[in-house]
Amino acid sequence: MLALVLALWLLKGEKAFAWGTTGHRVVAAIAQNHLSPKARLALENLIGRESLAMWANWPDFIKSDTTHTWDSTFKWHYVDLPGALPKDEFIKELKQLPGENLYTQIQVMVARLKDKTLPREQRVIALRFLIHLVGDLHQPLHVGHAEDAGGNKITEYWFDKKTNLHAIWDGELVDFQKYSYTEYAAILDIAPAAEVTVWQKSSLEDWFYESHQLADKVYALSPPDSRLGYKYDYIFQQDLDQQLLKGGLRLAKLLNEALN
Repeated sequence: MLALVLALWLLKGEKAFAWGTTGHRVVAAIAQNHLSPKARLALENLIGRESLAMWANWPDFIKSDTTHTWDSTFKWHYVDLPGALPKDEFIKELKQLPGENLYTQIQVMVARLKDKTLPREQRVIALRFLIHLVGDLHQPLHVGHAEDAGGNKITEYWFDKKTNLHAIWDGELVDFQKYSYTEYAAILDIAPAAEVTVWQKSSLEDWFYESHQLADKVYALSPPDSRLGYKYDYIFQQDLDQQLLKGGLRLAKLLNEALN
């Protein structure tokens, strides 16, 4: 199985991924630190000694599957909504989005993981998607605008490299910190218990709205064709760090509840 994952990674091409491989593994590693003893045991029964980080990028790797088995899952990674919505209106619009999307599928994966009557393989796949999708949720441009495909259609320059706004948030900002995923997770995972409780207590809809608000800030401070670099990193580093940390803590909450 690991060989298949690596092969798909090599074939992945130039598709847009959330947080890149490092960011998703940071979220997964932080979540692993906050699992309850019961959840740890349940995970061991499901995936043995494999880490959450090992599977954090699998839902992106399978986009390169030439059999097209997973094509229907590509739309699970994001929601598109208008910008600057008041919270009540945002939540109403979020719940009324048609079809499968990031919001619906996080809930579906939690339900599948909870359901012990399902075959083990189905629950394992639900786990892999849940690890990844909670990371996607905390990348603000996965709660972006339809007209620019979550920033994919907004040309930017990261220092002198031509790219797009979505790609900067997927990988460039995270990679600019120059940490391995284990280093980054250890550096971030120091929040006081009271703060952790507040972040975990809020609802799934609250989490989406936070990303929506951050997306508004990103759009406002990222005019098309800008040359972004040191100053941009300075402006957004705290937001970046907090989103990665929140993603990990909230993933742990969902796993602890689902595997109780």
